[in-house]
Amino acid sequence: MTTATLPSTLSLGLSRGATELREFFRQKENLIFTVSLPAILMLLLGTVYVQEAAVAQMFAASMIGAGIISTSFVGLGMSVVADREDGTLKRLRGTPMPFTSYFIGKIVLVFVSSLFEAVLLLVVAVLRFDVELPSSLDKWLTFAWVFTLGVISCSLLGVALSSIAKSTRNAAGVLNLPYIVLQFLSGVFLMQSALPESLRTVGSIFPLKWVCQGFRSVFALDDGYAVMEAAGSWELGKIALVLGAWTIAGLVLVSRTFKWTNTSR
Repeated sequence: MTTATLPSTLSLGLSRGATELREFFRQKENLIFTVSLPAILMLLLGTVYVQEAAVAQMFAASMIGAGIISTSFVGLGMSVVADREDGTLKRLRGTPMPFTSYFIGKIVLVFVSSLFEAVLLLVVAVLRFDVELPSSLDKWLTFAWVFTLGVISCSLLGVALSSIAKSTRNAAGVLNLPYIVLQFLSGVFLMQSALPESLRTVGSIFPLKWVCQGFRSVFALDDGYAVMEAAGSWELGKIALVLGAWTIAGLVLVSRTFKWTNTSR
């Protein structure tokens, strides 16, 4: 007599990810709003502030970083709150699927939607602002690891912070407030070098600054533009270290704060 073996955590997570993607693409309005909002902001703000090629390159890179973090931190956090509020998490708790697989599924969703978003932003940047795409493999490899670490670390932080929100009505405030503030402190709308030292220090604690800086290193016309950064260099090693540390911190926070319902852990 043979005993049936349960699927692995990874395979369950990938299966959950496929389900999340189907639901996401079925909701046309949510799909259009989530993916297109950063591109619309790029068009509006870029038309006002971008006057030369070098500025366009840096601005586009920062907006790509901010858009990805919006999807992974704000979007995913609100999605978890919605699953908790409508009972999805409670139903999943009664199945053999571990919560790790649930998070893998969510991160699959964020990876795919963030990739769509990044492609759309790049199309807008190239067509509207004449942004030049990187031509070297090294640049695209840097884009890949910054993208990956940024998505994972900020997804975990969004899930951790979602435990504070009791409903989707207040989740927007809980998640959007830190994100909006950090955009001004992390070099999205203003170069960090133009900020007071105290604000630069606060911005440098969180992932958004490092994700945007990493993308600026990818899209800069040459390495001479690194002098515009607060440290006067791209600091790629430090970017990897900080984002890696936030990934570990996010895992710890999620393991300690995740709740299946609003009344239990």
